[in-house]
Amino acid sequence: MPDVVRAAGALLWRDGPEFALIHRPRHDDWSFPKGKIDPGEHALRAAVREVEEETGVVPRLGRRLPTVSYPVGDRTKLVDYWAARPAATSAFTPDHEVDELVWLPAEEAEARLTYRHDAGLLREFLQGPFTSAPMVILRHASAGEKNAWREADELRPLDGTGRADAVALAELLHSYGPLRVVSSTTARCLETVLPYARRVRVPVETEPAFTVGETNPERAVERLLSMAGTPVVVSTHGEIVNELIAGLCRELGEKPPDDPALDKGEFWAAHLADGSLAALERHAPATGS
Repeated sequence: MPDVVRAAGALLWRDGPEFALIHRPRHDDWSFPKGKIDPGEHALRAAVREVEEETGVVPRLGRRLPTVSYPVGDRTKLVDYWAARPAATSAFTPDHEVDELVWLPAEEAEARLTYRHDAGLLREFLQGPFTSAPMVILRHASAGEKNAWREADELRPLDGTGRADAVALAELLHSYGPLRVVSSTTARCLETVLPYARRVRVPVETEPAFTVGETNPERAVERLLSMAGTPVVVSTHGEIVNELIAGLCRELGEKPPDDPALDKGEFWAAHLADGSLAALERHAPATGS
């Protein structure tokens, strides 16, 4: 898409609620922190990086907000936004790109914002819910050809592509903050979440309900629903992903995606709040969202 500029950012808020706005001296405008996605960079990573660079705040991403589109010269700029809370904060350092950072309540923030699309994003957020818990449903990464593996299938490991994706996934999952890690009992599913589990220093819990050949759709969905409200990632199999997404949407009264299937290494992030589905987004470990 040569005529499209991709960017990512966050509506960063803290208790009050108060919202973070930045001033850019080059444009003399007030907006939410955001920035261009670097070549080869994932949108989730870009959102976290840009917020930290512009505010000094490491964000923990919450529910996905609407993508904003507007013209920039003869091109179109698309900005992916997430609601976000501070996970860690360092001193704000003014520079030539961002010289002021303010935290304002909603009414003052809307009045200060320069652009209507930012004010619309704020109003969308205020419709709620403010907070949500991520439930990530992840299909294990590439594990070679099943027919070429001569040993027990539960021992089939990730291949080179799968191992690289597992490392990439660790960073993307970290965007949502610390998650409970639950996996199928097979090696390929365990290895897919191992880099993330080591990064956040939590154990990997094995669960037969998410293991192909040991479960059924009703059992898998029931086990998934029992974890609702807890930030969690579930590493499972392609055969089970469809049932989990369909069952989750059904139980929460939402229409499931037209195509719930995931490629290897992809994941759905469902953001749950007060027994409802606040947002559902799909990501791959490679560039994009």
